[in-house]
Amino acid sequence: MEMLIAGLVIFLGIHALRVWGEGLRGALLLRLGSMGFKGVYSIASLAGFYLLIVGYGQARLEPVQLWTPPPGMGHATVALMWVSMVMLASAEIPRNAIKARLRHPMVLGVKVWALSHILANGTLHDLLLFGGFLVWAVLSFRAARQRDRAALEAGDVAESPPTSAAATAGAVLIGTAAWAAFIMVVHVWLIGVAPIAAMAA
Repeated sequence: MEMLIAGLVIFLGIHALRVWGEGLRGALLLRLGSMGFKGVYSIASLAGFYLLIVGYGQARLEPVQLWTPPPGMGHATVALMWVSMVMLASAEIPRNAIKARLRHPMVLGVKVWALSHILANGTLHDLLLFGGFLVWAVLSFRAARQRDRAALEAGDVAESPPTSAAATAGAVLIGTAAWAAFIMVVHVWLIGVAPIAAMAA
């Protein structure tokens, strides 16, 4: 469990610089330069991610059950994961209406992903992992909206390009394809759990 917590602290901590550490981030950029900062950021992210993955795997061997999720939560998780994947896809596709409306779909996608897994799992290690990401996503979205408001008040907002129905459809299709691949193949490979089979159990 200690390794999981250490991984969460490092991984989410380095990714929280835009939430609570703009001053520190600016100082590091000034001291290390753009390339140096990116190097430190990448190394810390990879180290944190490694500890997180290994620690989660170890914690799963001796789970501490906190509660038993009610029936149907597996179905809700699979459905919410589709929403999450579409949001994540829309973050990378320009001119789609989802991104134009939500402004920060990647952070919202992480929020939905984390919440959906808290609903379906009642163990301590799941609460730590997904709860940590949920808190990070909530604070990150709040910080992003504050930056949006500050830019709007300063008049430093570029005109958004018109949205495209084709781009929006592409985001939905790519997100749906990623969702299907994840629940049918990737989740089993990474976690050892088949979501569809778990729903039927």
